[in-house]
Amino acid sequence: METTQKKAKKNLLSAIEQVVKAAEDSEMEMRHFEDVKEDVKFLAETYGITATQVVIFCVCMEKGPYRVDFDDISTFLDISNIRAMMYSEDIAALVRRRLLRYHDVKDEDSFDVPAEVIKSLRENTVYEQPSHENLDCFDLMEVVRQGFDDLSNDLTTPETLAGEIDELLKLNSHLYFSRQMLAMPLCSIDRLLLMNFCHLLINNEDNNICFSDIEDIYESKGHFNRVKHALSSGKHSLMRLKLIEHRCNDGMADNTHFKLTDETKRTLLKEFNLVVTEEKISDLVYPDTIKEKDLYYPEKVSRQVRELSSFLVQEQYLAIRERMKERGFHSGFACLFYGGPGTGKTETALQLARQTGRSILMVDVPEIKSKWVGESEKNIKALFERYRQLVEHCELAPILLFNEADGIIGIRKTAAENAVDKMENTVQNIILQEMENLDGILIATTNLVDNLDTAFERRFLYKIQFEKPDAAARRAIWQKMIPTLTDSELSELSAAFDFSGGQIENVARKFSINEILFGEKPETRLATLRSYCEAERVNNKLSRRKIGY
Repeated sequence: METTQKKAKKNLLSAIEQVVKAAEDSEMEMRHFEDVKEDVKFLAETYGITATQVVIFCVCMEKGPYRVDFDDISTFLDISNIRAMMYSEDIAALVRRRLLRYHDVKDEDSFDVPAEVIKSLRENTVYEQPSHENLDCFDLMEVVRQGFDDLSNDLTTPETLAGEIDELLKLNSHLYFSRQMLAMPLCSIDRLLLMNFCHLLINNEDNNICFSDIEDIYESKGHFNRVKHALSSGKHSLMRLKLIEHRCNDGMADNTHFKLTDETKRTLLKEFNLVVTEEKISDLVYPDTIKEKDLYYPEKVSRQVRELSSFLVQEQYLAIRERMKERGFHSGFACLFYGGPGTGKTETALQLARQTGRSILMVDVPEIKSKWVGESEKNIKALFERYRQLVEHCELAPILLFNEADGIIGIRKTAAENAVDKMENTVQNIILQEMENLDGILIATTNLVDNLDTAFERRFLYKIQFEKPDAAARRAIWQKMIPTLTDSELSELSAAFDFSGGQIENVARKFSINEILFGEKPETRLATLRSYCEAERVNNKLSRRKIGY
């Protein structure tokens, strides 16, 4: 990306010094430069600039090198301010050559000699602009970052930066990213906005863009306000082309925050290999992050879970898939875990993932719904597309887990008339179709199996009913949670309270807090635990009671 700087034939600073001596009080009359014409010619040829521009550059070096203005030039040369301003185009040419830069593009009356130019002069090397041809995608994005840094520091204008980025893309048309960016039906400023989204994601790992992140792109407040309105209403050209979209917050579309769409990341940014990186930022749970946990089931449930676990071991899983395909069957594994709260449905899915080395794409159903009709359908489609990408790119197919799926696998509404009912039916139809074509592993958990739509029921290959643990399993859970319990205490608690594993864990946590606060008291332990169990039983009944009239 960088250009090797060559040594100058003569000493650059010495030549500049000679020109400066001749220029002082010269009124820019060329007769004063007769004795230094060789130095002027040397500098002009070295930097590829005119003789007049050589003099202006040398004066800026003498009067600066930082924050030089037209008054400095007029005073040094002994010319009027009006005449000094007549050299504005020469100064602009020096800025384009990168030998000068405007101190503030909003006020082009002052300029600096860039630090990199000063460094090269000290080393007697010829400053050349870095070569921006034949870059790889990351080096290209680093050049883009520098451009946006200059924009935020008022060192360039949006129009200038947009032109420079278009030129940068043309110089690197060997990149798929460059070709796609240039081929899009966008004006230069809209392309600059899209580039800003890409830059923030690649360089800053930021895909949560708000209005303050893009304000610098627009020269006038009016232009910025028009763009804000278009983005908020979803009518901006980048949104119509499905390049960016509103972010969702707790399942609600937020029209003040934006992100690149998953499709944009998969296609436009495919050279950056973002698939794995992007999936890590939200709800993809990796097997090595799942804490091992002992689970206790009745024998029937235990047998079914062991069987499913053996199917999901990679060697067995691949063999089963191939045999299913050979026989013309669907190769996807769709599993339903149903039963009361606290019976271990979600934890079983997590432990299956840990045991078989599979990641879990965790979907909390309430969060995928949106406040706008049409957004939920898009979210569901994007979710399954995301899962397909994970299956394609991961060594082991991950598990797609719909946790608390009651809201999307329930009985479909007949004769749906209002928009919400129609939307929910559409979402369910999308899921049914995706399950039909599933190439992977899907697990759905639900508490309300009586409300399960028959079309969904047919598509679940495995259905496991999670019942409350029997007395033997309850005893094992009590012993695991509170190892200090005696045999008689274990027997009494497991027989007296028909609890789920989750309820026993609640009681054990309260008991642990009590011990931390007041110390261990074996003589009152059983009475304390019984009181907590009674409270848990009451709380459980209250939680099931309908609220309202």
